Amino acid sequence: MTPFESNIFFYILFVSLIPAILLGIFEKRIKYYGTLLSIFMIALFIGSNKFQLLSFLCFYAWEVLLIKSYLIIRNKTNKASLMRLFILLSIFPLCIVKFSHFFTTSTVGFIGISYITFRIVQIIIETHDGLIKKINLIDLTYFILFFPSVSSGPIDRSRRFEDDINKVLKRREYFDYMGTGIFKIFQGIAYKFIFSSLIYNHWLIKISTSFTISSILQYMYAYSLYLFFDFAGYSCIAIGTGYFLGVKLPENFNLPFLSKSMKEFWDRWHMSLSFWFRDFVYTRFVMTSMKHKWFKSRYTSSYLGFMITMLVMGIWHGTYLYYIIYGLYEGFLLVATDYYQRKNKFYKAHKKEKWFQALSIFVTFNLACFGLLLFSGRLTIYFKI
Repeated sequence: MTPFESNIFFYILFVSLIPAILLGIFEKRIKYYGTLLSIFMIALFIGSNKFQLLSFLCFYAWEVLLIKSYLIIRNKTNKASLMRLFILLSIFPLCIVKFSHFFTTSTVGFIGISYITFRIVQIIIETHDGLIKKINLIDLTYFILFFPSVSSGPIDRSRRFEDDINKVLKRREYFDYMGTGIFKIFQGIAYKFIFSSLIYNHWLIKISTSFTISSILQYMYAYSLYLFFDFAGYSCIAIGTGYFLGVKLPENFNLPFLSKSMKEFWDRWHMSLSFWFRDFVYTRFVMTSMKHKWFKSRYTSSYLGFMITMLVMGIWHGTYLYYIIYGLYEGFLLVATDYYQRKNKFYKAHKKEKWFQALSIFVTFNLACFGLLLFSGRLTIYFKI
């Protein structure tokens, strides 16, 4: 069963949240019920596929073993090389899934493996940094399996998550959570099942596959809007569900199509993902390269960091060529944006004027939509990418 898609899923969801609501109202801790509910929901998502169930159980055991083992090792040494080794070991199952299409046409992996891997890597890195000094197995399991965001995010951080689940909310505070949760769920339903469905059924699927400027532009805009409402809708429902369980998941979208630059766009689009890559890929690469003086200029470190970060993000989505091109395109735009904003006198002179800001929004919107066109794989129809 796919999360947040069918009527039967929402029925199961609403019924299963009743005990959580009662626990919240009576000022009891929800995390133990939430852990059991997440295990149940993961089993529901996997369904009757025994191979995927076995894959999931092996994956869970492997990742917990890595986390616990690294915590023991970290208490004895803080070598960065060991941290990197454990990261490689933790992402190895995901790599098998991402590259499996080169070797087999059968389904490999299970729902949520990408986002769960993000959670594991964050724990290992922050354990190395000394930010995580102890790990509770129940809290770890709940964080790894937290079902509202297991399929498509938002990507939470373990320390923030643990603060939420171990806090007992006052009744009034829990009522506020419920109110926010209801609003977010209905917002998500409107986005996903009304706006995205209208765009998909009455525009996107009716666009001709002919190689014309009109059809390509129509698909570019239709797909970009469809993807936003579908994905933002899912995120809102996931966030709303989290509130009923006493967890404040991070926001994922903040009016991204009103951004004035591509740097701002990535501060507004799939925010939990872009912030994760910023913190654990870009920043660490730049700091390491500057510490070891790999390059003469810090801007070289930054620009190469942009390219590496977005390329990794593209490959994370998939190993098909159009995802790689998408990542390189986004990296190039970030480099060009930074250089333009630092060097261009016209930009510095007019950046606060309303006409210039409106023009910047228009240009950024089109650059972002073209990136999503690359991401969609639509151009493979014409260029066999």
